[in-house]
Amino acid sequence: MKTPLFPLNAIICPRGRIPLQIFEPRYLDMVSNCLRSGSAFVAVMLRDTDDIKEDFYRVGTLVKVVDFGKGASEGFLSVTIEGISRVDLSLAVQQEDGLWLADIATPNEESFVPLPERYKELRAVLEALVQHPFVHELNMDIDFQDGRQVGWRLTELLPIDNRQKQLLFELKDPIQRLAELSDQLAAMML
Repeated sequence: MKTPLFPLNAIICPRGRIPLQIFEPRYLDMVSNCLRSGSAFVAVMLRDTDDIKEDFYRVGTLVKVVDFGKGASEGFLSVTIEGISRVDLSLAVQQEDGLWLADIATPNEESFVPLPERYKELRAVLEALVQHPFVHELNMDIDFQDGRQVGWRLTELLPIDNRQKQLLFELKDPIQRLAELSDQLAAMML
């Protein structure tokens, strides 16, 4: 069975949360169906490309709706989604209403890796970021000792290029992701 896709101009990693304002009928229907059936959908990052067909990456995140309410304007639905697992997409097809569907495969989940001492500055940066009201409101349960979670949250929150975020997200080694993030932070400080 194919899973619906929600292309975004942002990344969400496993256990991360982001708020969405949904107003397009195809996505309102998709979210309503998911809420009714208890099913999930895939949040996938849009590519920065002129290609109109399939302008999203082939690796996304299976997500579930964890909170919802009416938007500030009539016809909007405010939802907060939470990442479940990274998924690989294949055989994407577009329905008449424009909604994309794809087959998904879940690769092996990254194993827990204690945050190495040499990356303690990354933990400090993340602890500072989660104090921001926008991030704090997401009410994420973050294990700051888990190298995966520190890497995932920084991938989502740091002001880096979306293509770079996708590359970091697709890495399967949490330590490599932390090393890349450390390099990114060092470059920002210059």
